[in-house]
Amino acid sequence: MLRHTTGWMHHLTTLAVTVAVGVGAPAIAAGQSSASLGFDPAEITFHKDIEPILQRSCQNCHREESVAPMALLTYAQARPWARSMKRRTAMGRRAGVMPPWYVEQNIGIQEYKFDPSLSDKEVAMMGAWADAGAPRGNVADAPPPRDFGDGGWTIGEPDLVTTLPELIIGGEQPDWWGEIETTPVGNTTDRYVEALEFREVNDVLDTEDSRETVGGRFVFHHMIWSTQVIGDDGEQDKTRSEDTTTGWPVHEVGRNADTFDPEAGRLLAANSSVVSNSVHLHSNGRDTRSHLEIAWKFHPEGYEPKLKRASRSLGDGLNIDIRPEEADQQLHAYTVLQTHQKLTTFEPHLHAPGQRMCLEAIWGNHIETLTCAGYDHNWVRTYEYADHTAPILPKGTILHITGYMDNTTANRNVPDPRNWQGSGNRSVTNMFIDLGIGVQLSDEQFLEQMEERRQAIGWRLGDHVIGCPLCAYDDLTIADVSDEDEAEDDAEEGTAETAETAAQQQ
Repeated sequence: MLRHTTGWMHHLTTLAVTVAVGVGAPAIAAGQSSASLGFDPAEITFHKDIEPILQRSCQNCHREESVAPMALLTYAQARPWARSMKRRTAMGRRAGVMPPWYVEQNIGIQEYKFDPSLSDKEVAMMGAWADAGAPRGNVADAPPPRDFGDGGWTIGEPDLVTTLPELIIGGEQPDWWGEIETTPVGNTTDRYVEALEFREVNDVLDTEDSRETVGGRFVFHHMIWSTQVIGDDGEQDKTRSEDTTTGWPVHEVGRNADTFDPEAGRLLAANSSVVSNSVHLHSNGRDTRSHLEIAWKFHPEGYEPKLKRASRSLGDGLNIDIRPEEADQQLHAYTVLQTHQKLTTFEPHLHAPGQRMCLEAIWGNHIETLTCAGYDHNWVRTYEYADHTAPILPKGTILHITGYMDNTTANRNVPDPRNWQGSGNRSVTNMFIDLGIGVQLSDEQFLEQMEERRQAIGWRLGDHVIGCPLCAYDDLTIADVSDEDEAEDDAEEGTAETAETAAQQQ
């Protein structure tokens, strides 16, 4: 157990953060101007100002043989889409914004890994460029073109790529669930995984004729999966089951990559196979052949994890009641952490009516919103906290998620807002889950993690650390509980003896 030498519970003050029901603040605050943001609109050109933004935040998807319907690698390719880029980048952190990153900037933790979102200045520059007629500028100002020799994977060049079998779904076919053929990963030695990334590859090259609902181009709604060592008879090798079976984050439609805590890599046992009995396909309006590819990034040989992974059971599949033709409906779910944990990711999972989700931590009388993010089921996002911002929460912390649902015509993902919606697996029914992950911490590791956090952020006495309610107390110690345990044992024995004596007397 943890003990604070000055009685920390008496020093906590209430920190309650009220979250607006809306979809978050727009990307450019009212009253901002190009002058206040530090640029002259007349000087904005493609090669000097816009091309670097596209390279960092857009070209992973907007290029040939990737997921987006148009390439944005050159001026000739980008010029026709200037007005569209202005509109889509300025939508705010909600469904439809590009790039698809929905963490709201007015609340909670703001530093995440692999954040492709645009700053207020970049959004304003994009608008100014479009308004000026999308000038090209001097070619000499152009940055070197990006090298996609690594295949365009956001995790960098993978150590291994596994291709799963092709599936076919008709353009008007109802949702399909089933198993995927067990597929060898291709690794011959035990390796710990640093990062992995999915990519859906299909024969739908654009979205012009696809249905205006969940999925767009994509047909894989999700895949729940694991890796296992399979015996010669095609069954799991029972003798190695506990040592070789590893669960992995759920793949979801449009989802980004996963990187694991540097001290908690996951084992990919030698000669593993991908196993799944829960593949969900949702048609996109066109007959589609599709398969998934998994890119693996390994830790160096000899790596051993120091921390155990932790998942959190945070969601509600019973009390989903979404009324027809109504916006701003709320769902709530809670869980209590049974161990100290560092949360490494936040991943809202809703379905078509999903508008946004907020994650809140409650410890004692300390209440704090950690993350609020918009939601678009065409582009499911997992948000990985930066190493120096990941929440470090003590055992007993209550995690609370609030889901905001929009079942109206304003939500382009809802096929028919006249319908009531409840819980279910179909894309037109609903789920309400935070699929985020983290790592377990012992008492010693909890104290070490907090000290590392204080060092990383230059903590000073009195500083508040969002997501770390005990970081402000640098004199926490691990209590010597052996005497307490012994006293409890003595008390239990005394109670038993008293009860036995009373029974004999009766």
